[in-house]
Amino acid sequence: MIDVDRYGPWAVIAGGSEGVGAGFARQLADAGVNLVLIARKPGPLEDTATEMRGRGVEVRTLTADLTQPSSIEEIASATDDIDVGLLIYNAGANSYGRAFLDGELDGFRSVLDLNVTSQLALVHRFGRRMRDTGRGGIILVGSMSGYLGSREQSIYGGVKAFGRIFAESLWLELREYGIDVLELILGVTRTPAMQRAGLDFDIPGMRVAEPDDVAAEGLAHLTDGPVWIAGGNGRAVEKRNGTDRAALVLGADEAMRQMLPRERSGR
Repeated sequence: MIDVDRYGPWAVIAGGSEGVGAGFARQLADAGVNLVLIARKPGPLEDTATEMRGRGVEVRTLTADLTQPSSIEEIASATDDIDVGLLIYNAGANSYGRAFLDGELDGFRSVLDLNVTSQLALVHRFGRRMRDTGRGGIILVGSMSGYLGSREQSIYGGVKAFGRIFAESLWLELREYGIDVLELILGVTRTPAMQRAGLDFDIPGMRVAEPDDVAAEGLAHLTDGPVWIAGGNGRAVEKRNGTDRAALVLGADEAMRQMLPRERSGR
């Protein structure tokens, strides 16, 4: 059970409308933590907010596009009057997956803005407030994609690698102030976003995690930073850290081609 005195009374969840974000919201609402849910799509956002209010907590919602600089000030205005003890940044998706030379730079910049620029801004803002109170927690949701280069994910994989190193550094800097930092690394997870991407979850032997289980795992291991590999994927991540990078990248590429639809894999 999450410690409300340490991580409450409010939590901010960027990307809190569905999938793992909604899973975090359920766990926290059941523990009595009030929620600020931020997402781009108003329909799923309000559905999740209604569910959480039914669990007995206060909920504020903000429909915001985190690729836009104005979203940070909107979030600041919506949270100025509350005590935020937990920040969860779950908004980092591969919003523009293209082969690098086939894509547009503005599209790739949007991936950087979502996964790096806005994440930095929110961590900076809420981290300072947590430092002043001498308590709190920050969870940055990462991906196994940050351990290995892959086709059509050159920018996404790069920003996820950045996120992990950023979290490790934050963990070192903030622990003396009583702030826990965790990079929660996800593998294949049965989220609506992955379902919309057409990912085949039924490949024999593929490990698939459920969103609520991943969220529960992240909260349970918040004090075990700087990095926690969710869904039993620890051995797979260890393999991705080998020194024969060509063999690892080529092998992972073939596995990814089997997981994705034919039109996406080029087969």
